[in-house]
Amino acid sequence: MRVLLIEDEVTLAEAIRNGLQAESIAADCAYNGEEGLFKAREGSYDAIVLDILLPGRTGYEVCKKLREAHIWTPILMLTAHHGEEAEAKALNIGADDFLSKPFSYLVLVARLRALVRRGVSPRPTVIYSGNLELDPLRRTCRCQGQEINLTAREFALLELFMRRPGEVFSKQHILDHVWGFDFEGDENIVEVYVGYLRRKIDEPFGQRALQTVRGVGYRLLRNED
Repeated sequence: MRVLLIEDEVTLAEAIRNGLQAESIAADCAYNGEEGLFKAREGSYDAIVLDILLPGRTGYEVCKKLREAHIWTPILMLTAHHGEEAEAKALNIGADDFLSKPFSYLVLVARLRALVRRGVSPRPTVIYSGNLELDPLRRTCRCQGQEINLTAREFALLELFMRRPGEVFSKQHILDHVWGFDFEGDENIVEVYVGYLRRKIDEPFGQRALQTVRGVGYRLLRNED
């Protein structure tokens, strides 16, 4: 595995690189947003570890630029910020996972390996499913041509469903991918947010696209279903 680490704290970057190399993971470093963006565009990496607070360009900007350029290398974002707004913003602009400082090297390595196992799947700029249209970069959603206002968490949840329509997701899978692997709250929060989405994308349009599969989870119907 080859990883690009974009982190402006040189001491921390070197410590992370040494830790990754001890796990037989090759790592290149970039110490600001511009250098990181250049290396991510020009190099071939299995994953990117990206700090949010960077000189030159923020991690958010780097991530957004890479996704706009259709570079889908898995990105794990690091930050000293805590709270769901920072996490949701990272995920909404195209990051694949989120890890708050301080963190365990064992957890970092495990998450990187999990991201690489999932592989790189091209993600279109605009996603369509039935009469739904979702633009992750502009963070807009439309149904039957009508714009729908979604919170950051609702947007991330709908994006998960729309990228893999017809697939049934368990509550735990949804928690891991929308709330983050370190979420420690009640899993019934998923049910609450599915309800929020239904009231915005289903009920006003007389449809039932977002379905509950009893004992299993939730799915968004495919066009042909």
